Amino acid sequence: MHWESLPKVELHVHLDGSVRPATLWELLQERRRAQRPAVQRYAGLRTVEEVAAKARVPDDCPSLADYLTRFDLPLAVMQDGEALERIAYELVADAAAEHVCHVEVRFAPALHTREGMTIAEAVRRVLAGLKRAEREFGVGTGLIACCMRHFPPEDNVAMVREVEPLLGEGLVAVDLAGDEAAFPTALHREPLALARRMGFSLTVHAGEVGGAEEIRTAVRELGATRIGHGVRLAEDPELLREVADRGVALEMCPTSNAQTKAVNALSEHPLRRYLAAGVAVTVNTDNRTVSATTLSEEYRRLAAALGLSESDARETVLCAAQAAFTTEDQRRKLFERIEREWPNRDAGDN
Repeated sequence: MHWESLPKVELHVHLDGSVRPATLWELLQERRRAQRPAVQRYAGLRTVEEVAAKARVPDDCPSLADYLTRFDLPLAVMQDGEALERIAYELVADAAAEHVCHVEVRFAPALHTREGMTIAEAVRRVLAGLKRAEREFGVGTGLIACCMRHFPPEDNVAMVREVEPLLGEGLVAVDLAGDEAAFPTALHREPLALARRMGFSLTVHAGEVGGAEEIRTAVRELGATRIGHGVRLAEDPELLREVADRGVALEMCPTSNAQTKAVNALSEHPLRRYLAAGVAVTVNTDNRTVSATTLSEEYRRLAAALGLSESDARETVLCAAQAAFTTEDQRRKLFERIEREWPNRDAGDN
């Protein structure tokens, strides 16, 4: 199976975790010359290869907390609008190159204000990059603004209020991201409830390292229609049935889940079991650079480790199209494109 040629949809990819290493190196060099304070701690990185190694999770990554440290380097160079716009554009270009028809990119705008950029300006510059790539490559895009679990809830409230005017301008949803084991979902009811009242769609990272109770809070109490990861959903069989019945989509990121120890190994990932149980399962990269993956590579690895078939893959793509935070007209066109471009043949996976 040539996974690159299949039409695909990606719903869960972080901007700061998906910076091209060559771009990261160029931005680092430019900002060193400009004496930008955030990059000075990386003066010892002298080659693209060293930068790539610093931004990529090691094979022996012990935990999610360690995984999250890999974002420190890209965040150091993502403190101005020029960098954000370029990185957003290149991410969509990379997605388009492997036949991704629609991609929803997420980032935490408050993490990009260290050198004076406002939250709203950060969002606008990312949107500019996404829209330019959308026009050039014919890929649908959406932007998701992340609240951070380790922030005080009032800071997340302020972020939601600041980005509200951009709802409908390409900003489509609000997310809650970060270490759920240390900062439970319930701490951030106020900003997420506010986002829903404003009209934002809602997705929440849950059930990655936290238990099924995190998913329960996100779905039942906060009204999330998508769950980032959701690996531990099976701990609560009643909730699993509810998630399936309500069509709540799981944004699963298999390689990342193995790296963060959400699963012991890719061969133990519950993706196919959830799909067989009627859950709306989607396949995503999480972080293309940090996890050293692509969406095509995710499908290739799932075929090898879990026996994921072309039929299974098609179902996950259709689930993602249905769960996309987009208009009904855009969704209809996305379904039509997938049906038109999906190979009409039986083929074995390889």
